Formats: sequence, C-alpha cells, structure tokens
Amino acid sequence: MAEPMASRIIWMSAAALAALALQAAAADPPRVDRLAEPRVRSLRFTYEVRVRDVPAGASSAYLWLPYPPETTEQTVEDLVVDSRLEHEVVSEARYGNRALRFQLRPGPAEQKVSVSFDVTRRELVNRPAAAARSSNGASPAELALWLEPDRRVPLDDQVRSWARQAVGERTQPLQRARAIYDYTVTSLKYDKTGTGWGQGDIYWACDAKRGNCTDFHAVFIGYARALGIPARFEIGFPLPPERGEGELPGYHCWAFFHLAGQGWIPVDASEAHKHPDKRDYFFGALDENRVVFTTGRDLVFPGMKAAPINYFIYPHAEVDGRPHAAIERRVTYRDLD
Repeated sequence: MAEPMASRIIWMSAAALAALALQAAAADPPRVDRLAEPRVRSLRFTYEVRVRDVPAGASSAYLWLPYPPETTEQTVEDLVVDSRLEHEVVSEARYGNRALRFQLRPGPAEQKVSVSFDVTRRELVNRPAAAARSSNGASPAELALWLEPDRRVPLDDQVRSWARQAVGERTQPLQRARAIYDYTVTSLKYDKTGTGWGQGDIYWACDAKRGNCTDFHAVFIGYARALGIPARFEIGFPLPPERGEGELPGYHCWAFFHLAGQGWIPVDASEAHKHPDKRDYFFGALDENRVVFTTGRDLVFPGMKAAPINYFIYPHAEVDGRPHAAIERRVTYRDLD
C-alpha cells in the first residue's frame, strides 16, 4: 500500500531538519565549557607577616603587602587589618596595583601584621575562536602598555628570533599564540632544583629549558609581545582543589594575551605542563583554585627607594631605602562552602 502523502511530508521534514542540525554541528562544534556555569569557590584568606631586627637608628622603615583586587572573576569582602603599626593603602602608577604600607618602628622587637578577607573566586573561561566576536576589549593605551618589555623579559632581536622559530609559518595571532603556548608547555620542564629559577628571566629560561611558573610565563609573554600580541602577567596564590583549610607555601602566576574582538584570553602554561590532560583547558581558561594579588612586573609603590620589584606577591620591606630581609610570612585559607 502506498504511504500517505502527509506522512511522507512529515518524515522528509524531520530528515531535513536532522541533516541541517548535523551540518550546523560539524561547522560549529558546541562549546560546552563556554555555556556551563563557572565553578565558584569562597574562602577566608589570611596573610600574616612578622618583621624583625629593624635597626634602632633607622630614620625610615616601611613594609608593603599586596592588596587583593576586585576583578570580574574575584570578589573581596570583609577585609580586616590587625596590626599596631600605622598603615595606609597606596597605589602604583603603572598598572594600578594597590598595597598596604606599614610604618615600621626602629628596634629589634618583632612587629606583626595580619590581613584577613573573604574572597569568592570564579572560574574564568574565554575560549579563543577563529572568527572575531563582539568584545569590549582594551583601549589602545592599555594594549600598548602590555607590548612593552620588562627588565627580565626584553624585546630584542634574539627574543624575536626565538619567537619566530616557535610559530613557524603561522601568521594569524590566534595560531601564533597557540603555537607559543604549545612550545612553552612542551619545551620547558617544571623543575625548581638548583638556582636561577623563579626570576622570570626569559634568557635563563630559554637556556636552561626549565623553571617554575614565572619562567614558563616569561617565555610565553616575551614571545607573544615580540610578535605584536599584547600579553600581561598576573600573580597570586594557588589553592588545593580539595576543599578544606591549610597553609599555602608559595605563589602561582599565569598570563593573558589579547585578541582583537575577543578580549583577554587566559593561559596557564605551567599547570598545563604539570597536567597534560588539561593542556586544552588552560588555553582559554583559569580554574577557580587561585587568588590574584597583583598584575605586571617591575613595580614601584609610593615610598619605595630600592629597585623596582620584579613581581609583587611576598611582603617587601625597606629600611632607609634599602631592602630589609628579616621577614617571615604565613598564608592560610579556610573554605567557606
């Protein structure tokens, strides 16, 4: 018996719709991570500092401690400073970072500072795409700032040559950024033995082919800037993925690069190296297990007389304009959820 005309029309329409859906999926694969709700983490963060042995005859003595910023992915509330020292919030002019500046007292007695705050950190996902999307982006002045060299990440002919070798024949900014990221992840080894690592010195990192997060991101940022891709540096503290409480022994840093029409794209090359299964994730995303404190390098805050700070995450003290090293720090966290 012949199939009814109405039934055939319905069947053909369904088939056509299915074919169109398959074509659309093939042309533009769904980005599940872009549509999913970002993961969120809330905790109480405490930064304690002890300073000893300020000379009795000192005419000026100060301590600077990084001040946690508010960003699109980080909210800071209920910040409490516990100290008998006079203090104020100061800002550096180049990037707008803030710091708590304490006036130290002359004399050998130990001087204590404690800063506590609630922080909510949200996963940041901005996957780069081949085609430009609508984006607020950054101003020309901001982009020009992130194309400038740092003291330990110069932009000279040698760095440009290394960068061109890393990207090969690729010409598009997105392709070049991915090639630089892959080169950094595969060519460097996360290794904190011996000396020289941890300074974010691009020449040292390219020679030793190892280091920590500052060395990984010195290479990524330096190569990107050398090819005209604005790139910026952020530093803070990493959090264990397991919820709970504990002490944080050291810092962590990561980077962003800028694409026209897509804004700032986050990358974490050193975490991608340590977790190869997450290499694609960390090109365009940062997990919620971190707290940022400052942006950029070579920082000078009001009152500082010594050389610019290479990067600012640990307390910095000066006595009569010279660095003072008798400092102990303790950083702890307690999850609130």
